[in-house]
Amino acid sequence: MDSLSTAWILALVLAAVAVGTWVVARRRRELGTASDRTAFRTLHTANLAASPLRQGLNATSADQSLRYLRGLLGAPAAALTDLEQDLSWDGRGDHHRATSYDLAAATATSGRTRVEAVRCTDPRCQLREVIVAPLTLDDRVVGTLQVYSPSANAGLVRATNEVAEWVSRQLELADVEASRARLMEAEVRALRAQISPHFIYNSLSAIASFVRTDPERARELLLEFADFTRYSFRRHGDFTTLAEELRSIERYLMLEKARFGERLQVTLRIAPEALGVTLPFLSLQPLVENAVRHGLAGKTGTGRLTIIAQNAGSHVLISVEDDGVGEDPQRVRRALGGDPSVDSVGLANVDERLRSTFGPQYGLVIETEVGAGMKVVVRVPKFAPGVHPEDRATP
Repeated sequence: MDSLSTAWILALVLAAVAVGTWVVARRRRELGTASDRTAFRTLHTANLAASPLRQGLNATSADQSLRYLRGLLGAPAAALTDLEQDLSWDGRGDHHRATSYDLAAATATSGRTRVEAVRCTDPRCQLREVIVAPLTLDDRVVGTLQVYSPSANAGLVRATNEVAEWVSRQLELADVEASRARLMEAEVRALRAQISPHFIYNSLSAIASFVRTDPERARELLLEFADFTRYSFRRHGDFTTLAEELRSIERYLMLEKARFGERLQVTLRIAPEALGVTLPFLSLQPLVENAVRHGLAGKTGTGRLTIIAQNAGSHVLISVEDDGVGEDPQRVRRALGGDPSVDSVGLANVDERLRSTFGPQYGLVIETEVGAGMKVVVRVPKFAPGVHPEDRATP
């Protein structure tokens, strides 16, 4: 090989090294400084731990989050407990897990972080001290984070306290979410209680009126009544489909038409593509009952109720409109605000559940005036995060 060829090969090697160095340097610049990358890894690890902790403090959430918490602290071993049992252990020296609950009991009494020596007869075990930090919820101790190491220096104690405080905040968020779910459940139960007495009494009275004159009609209405109440009072999930809600509404209207006769005229215009949209359970039925009970029942002559569901791109627009007696807009605003002195069939309940499910821009839009009827419009996204059709109500 001549000197010219050697020079070319050397030049190519140097060029490749330069390009490789430039690529690595560029990638590092894109990720920021070393401290930036460390901060990103820390935030990513914390995010991985946060998700299970949002389910509350239990064996499953402890198992899923503890390795990330230990990673944040860089400790050889860590444990999570509640006040009844040890929940999870991660890292070496798991023969110490049996004593973690006893350590938790002492911290729960004092409410303060403690550092204790680890008693161990195994000469190979390097865990010599444990930091036991309380996990709190509403200013009461509900568990502990325990960090085991060869030496519990001041920096590790401070870091353990910070992580325990962060875990406590995640548990508070989990408690808020659980309280919200319980509140929504209570609101649906209250909505059922608000709707049902009036409707049940009127429906049974209408059915009774047909028992002698038209027994077959009475039997048909009784079956519709049974199906309607089965839907309304069944054990439910968070959501239903528009098709399921409309089937229940049709049964309701059949029973009301038995009472009103030809005075109640109903029109339904439903786009086929709207039928599969998912919405909160019992969110349209109260609007229909409100239209009949407050809008049309007090009107002389024929009353018309129109229910429309139409495609609107990424959304479905649903409207419930009556030509009844209407309402003072100020009273409607008070009803939406939850004023108990305003008699409405769950308007505030439905409005709140729509906003909680889809976002603050998805509340009820109501157009009304005294003597001019009422129109209620609901806008529902076809797809929304966290809104799953599989969470529908079940019998």
